[in-house]
Formats: sequence, C-alpha cells, structure tokens
Amino acid sequence: MASKLSPWKQVRELKPNFWFCNWMEANERLAFFGIRAILPLYMVYAVAEGGLGLSYAQKGAIYSIWALVQCLVPMISGGFTDQYGYKKSLYIAYTINFFGYILFAFATGFWSALGAACLVGLGTAIFKPPVQGTIAKASTEENSSIAWGIFYWMVNVGGFLAPFLAAIIRGETDFKLVFFFAAGVTLFNFIPTIFFYKEPEQEGELKIRTVGETLMNTMATLKDKNFLVFLGIFSGFWFMFMQLWDLLPNFIDEWVFSRDIAPIFSAINENTVLESGNVKPEMLINIDSFAIIALMLPIGWLTGKFHPMIALIAGMVLSVLAFVTAGATNVGLICALAIFAFAIGEMWCSPKFSEYIGLTAPPEKKATYMGYSNIPFAIGWGVGNFISGFLYENMGSKINFARQYLVEHLGMSTSQAQAIPREDVMSTMASMMNNGNGASVDEATRVLWELNDPWMVWVILGAIGAVATIAMVGYFFKTRHTGLSSNESSVQQSA
Repeated sequence: MASKLSPWKQVRELKPNFWFCNWMEANERLAFFGIRAILPLYMVYAVAEGGLGLSYAQKGAIYSIWALVQCLVPMISGGFTDQYGYKKSLYIAYTINFFGYILFAFATGFWSALGAACLVGLGTAIFKPPVQGTIAKASTEENSSIAWGIFYWMVNVGGFLAPFLAAIIRGETDFKLVFFFAAGVTLFNFIPTIFFYKEPEQEGELKIRTVGETLMNTMATLKDKNFLVFLGIFSGFWFMFMQLWDLLPNFIDEWVFSRDIAPIFSAINENTVLESGNVKPEMLINIDSFAIIALMLPIGWLTGKFHPMIALIAGMVLSVLAFVTAGATNVGLICALAIFAFAIGEMWCSPKFSEYIGLTAPPEKKATYMGYSNIPFAIGWGVGNFISGFLYENMGSKINFARQYLVEHLGMSTSQAQAIPREDVMSTMASMMNNGNGASVDEATRVLWELNDPWMVWVILGAIGAVATIAMVGYFFKTRHTGLSSNESSVQQSA
C-alpha cells in the first residue's frame, strides 16, 4: 500500500529511536567492515609482513565457521532479545565484539584467529535482532519503506567509510591498528545506547519459547517446500556472491596491476596506494559500497517498477557476469569497472530477495520467514569460503605457483623452494629468471599468470552463480503459474 504522505512528512514522523539505531548501526558497520576489509590480507600475509601466515584453505575454514555462527544465531537470539530486553542484548553484543576485535589484534595463528572470528560473529548475530526490531517498531506502515531505505543506505555509509579508514590506518602492513580502531568504535557505541536509545515498548503478550521450542518452530517453517527450494537456489548464488569480499582482495593483491587507476585514488588520499604503486585491494573492493551510496535510491525507484522476481533475476545475471569479469583480468581499470557493475547487480537483486520473501510469506508468519532468510547467507558464505579457500590454494595462489616454477623451470629442489620465506618467494624467482640475469617481480607475475590461468577460479565460482540464476528462472516460471500465496498472486497481477 503506497503512502499518502510526502517523503519529507514520512521522514519527519520517524521516531527518535530510529535515528539512534541508524547511528549505532553505522558505527557497528564501521568497525565490522573495517576489519573485514583487511582480514583477507592479514590472514595470509607472512608473519614478517605483519600477517598470520595462514594458508588460503585455513582462511576459508575460518570464514566458513564464522558465517555459520553469525547467520544462524539470530534465529534464536531474536527470541532472547524479546524476552530479556533490547538494551541488554546490545550491551552483550558490544562486549563480545570488543573482545573479538582485540583477540584478532593479538592472534598468533589459526586457532586464535578462529576464536576471534567466532566472537565477532556471535556479537554481530546478537546485535542484529534488536536493531532491526527497533527499526520496525520506530516506523509505521506508511513510512516503513522509506525507513528501511534510509537504514540500508546508512549501512553502506559505514561500509564505505570503513575500508577507506582501514587503508589509511594500516599503512603498508600495520594491521593491528585497524583492530584496535574497531574495538574503540565498538566501545563508543555504548554512549548512544546508554544515554539516548530508549527500550522499545513490548507490544501484546510475550510468548516465551525455550531454545528447543524455537528450533522446532524453525523445522515446522521449513516444511514449506517452495520456500525451501527458493532458499536453496539463492544459497548457490550467495556461494559466489560473498567471494567478492572474502577472496577477491587476495586475488587483487597478488595478480592485478592497478597503477593505471592509482592516480584517481591517490588524489583522494595518498595512503590508498601501496609503495609498489598499486591501489590497496580494500579500496578497489570499496567501489561496491560507493556505488550503492550514490545510486541505491534511484535504482530502488527503478526496480520498484518490475515484478520482484524479474528484478531479482536481472540482478543475478548482471552480478554473475561482473563477478567473473573482475576475476578474469589483471588490469586495474577493468577490475574496477567490473566491481562497479557488480554493485549495480547487487542493488537490483539483494533488496528484492527480502522483498519477495515478505510478499510470499503467509500473513501470520512474515517475521518468521524473514528471520530464516539468513539461511542462504549462512550456507553460501560458509560453504562458499570452505570450498573457495581450497580452490584458490590449488588454482590461484601466486606464491604456490612461484614455488612450483622455481622447481620445474629454475632447477631448485622442492625442499629448497618450500624453505623460502613467503615474503621472499617472488623476489627469489624474479632474480633467477632470464638465465640468472634477473627480471622484475611484475614480469615474474605475468609469467605465472600466463602459465597457470588463475582466473579459472572465478570462472568456476561464477559457474555456480550462473547455475543458481538459471534455477531461479525455472523457479519463477513454475511459481508464476502455481502461485505461492494470495500475496504472490496479487503481486503478479499488478506487475
């Protein structure tokens, strides 16, 4: 139902808690995306380079477990928020996140990094329900659409500023400063929560469920076969989708020559460019958030003219094409343009995913269905990182290819190649090339690119996204004729 109020009137009628929640959300995203921007590099950089020295497979395993914690806990933690209070949940979330960020700063290997990731995932999972619940309570039927639009925009403001600040704070490899910064921002969030945010009033009689009852209710909801198929299909898309943030930074760091676009970034701030002259990977990835901030409102208006599933599928198609392009090139400009195109696809499909679930859910179970929309995110992010880490370790790692080249082309023994510190592998290979006359690291990188085709990793991941997109087309045509609910039928008739 379209609101009869003007947009300005709708904004003015949003309750104070709405604005305080946006403030807290922006701070939380600033901390979260700040560490997410540098974590792919921090985990795999050699200890001598300020990193943890993990393998890509270990990094993928950490992300997988993190995903399951962060995406599945809200299904239960939301009930505890209703039962014990919104403020208490926020205090617990801040405390857990603070210790998670600090543990990341002092991590020494796989297990401490995994513990830190689980703490951050748990804190974030507990943070989500009270914030999203407050947004719902602080808006009305007439202004809820604009309320959620503002909220989504604010999320991306934090997401945009975070990598930018992280790139400045970390310098070349001082990653620990970013974790301390995130911990400080998290502590700052106590201020608006304590002094300005008001505990939302409880509406109606609270039905208290145990953890077991909540799990049984979850299983009952998943008996909806059409809903389960929809979630399964989109899980395949998320499998591909999340690798833009979790794996592409590593690919850019190792393979992409971005000196061609470095002047654009250095004009903004010189700390966005590495000593090598290439743009810091987190800044290229940040093109996604910049595009969303700049274009989300007009694209949201445009996609509103289409059936949600049509917009969803169109966005999936564009995202797949852009994703593969971003990983199939070592040219900075092409990679940057592909990330921008990916953001356009994201703006088409991501909001429509939630909208479609809301429209097709039974009237009495809308909140429950929206809560379970985290399932594709959990499966796609979790399983995707586990597999992509192994995939990149064997088909995309420049350091592994360089060690192999030293053995197969330059006469070094396997034990000698493995003994070279990670940070010295490329320079050693470059110095031994051309019959010992040497070459530049860039030349060595190009040789490895031509020999090993690391871009095939993105073709494989993109193929999974493409299969999910094709399956979604089939799902749409099937449900278009059978219908999922009276709401779905009404949407199709108006489309």
